[in-house]
Amino acid sequence: MTRGGITPPPGARAVLDALQAAGHEAVFVGGCVRDRLLGRQAADWDVATDALPEAVMALFDKAIPTGLQHGTVTVVSQGEPVEVTTYRVERGYADGRRPDEVIYTRALADDLGRRDFTMNAMAWDPATDRLVDPYGGQADLAARRVCAVGDPVERFTEDGLRPLRAVRFAAVLGFALDPATEAAIGATRATFRRVSAERVRVEFVKTLLSDRPGWGLAALHSTGLLADFLPEVAALGRARVAGIEAALGRAPARLAVRLAVTLWDVADADAPLRRLTFSNAERRAVVHLHGFRHADPSARRDDVAVWRLVAAVGAEALDDLLAVGAAVGDAAAWRALGARIDALGAREGPLTTRALPVDGRDVMQTLGLPPSRRLGRLLDALLERVWADPALADRDALLALLPAVNATLDAEEAP
Repeated sequence: MTRGGITPPPGARAVLDALQAAGHEAVFVGGCVRDRLLGRQAADWDVATDALPEAVMALFDKAIPTGLQHGTVTVVSQGEPVEVTTYRVERGYADGRRPDEVIYTRALADDLGRRDFTMNAMAWDPATDRLVDPYGGQADLAARRVCAVGDPVERFTEDGLRPLRAVRFAAVLGFALDPATEAAIGATRATFRRVSAERVRVEFVKTLLSDRPGWGLAALHSTGLLADFLPEVAALGRARVAGIEAALGRAPARLAVRLAVTLWDVADADAPLRRLTFSNAERRAVVHLHGFRHADPSARRDDVAVWRLVAAVGAEALDDLLAVGAAVGDAAAWRALGARIDALGAREGPLTTRALPVDGRDVMQTLGLPPSRRLGRLLDALLERVWADPALADRDALLALLPAVNATLDAEEAP
């Protein structure tokens, strides 16, 4: 496979060079090597070395013991944090997440053998351009497949999050799952069910925001993982989940939109969001959109009714609702509704009484009224007059309208 021309950031390269100059073996490992081979910019450039953590701490002025129990030191180099981890092997995973014992080793191949997938079990030394690939990571990248290192059941039993990571990597990279690796997902679901909701949420979000969210949801469903962390969606049945998969492919990569599409047919959208520890703001945004799942974009509405709908949705959530509606429903009808909203200027116009050029004090002074709930009703009536005729969004015009609006309310309230 052709190696990418992407170079490490200067801070990370300086750390690696300093370790080698001190007589240690040091290489870049994991995701940065994979991404370089794929021609992608890497988020992090992690270093592995035969130097013990104490030696790493002594070599650099700005070294933080962020994970000494696992042999990891974070070195701040040229303003960049660089994780440096001593070659190690791991034994025992009683909690299905962390090793019970970490043993340092001098052999890079042993360190690579503890990693999750072959594409992440490669190392690169830029000084010599030497690529270390003992488990066939390059071949799997070329074949565009996600394949576990060694026995996939063993890998997935060590860390229960790895099955979900396998799906996420495949969705993000446009890869397939190696058959044996995919089969191991179902065989290790008991370990997956022990993973914290926070860790599941992070991987699920990355899958949803990938270029293949529908494929990702299908893989989660077919392997059984979806039933383990989103049983409300899995319970909808294969046909309805297939509809969600297709809708996700039409939805823009915005978290609230894709979460709303995923949960559109679920009665209570908040319960799974709360269980997966989404933030209050994220939950509110999705639940708000979900509240309009029965809205009919083709319904006959006069201008005031359109304004009323936009006010209920809110200008900040309008684009998201239109996107969700177009993904899960009649796209042409939702686009037509969006065009009508734009034609009315309802995105920029007043959507609440607070946006009017008059307030309750003006109403009291003009009509000689005391403070009461009637003030709110009068302001609501003025707002609807503006929706019917935006030219009335003027202070003097609204004040002049107040007596007539007040009389109308009196007539409506008369027995």
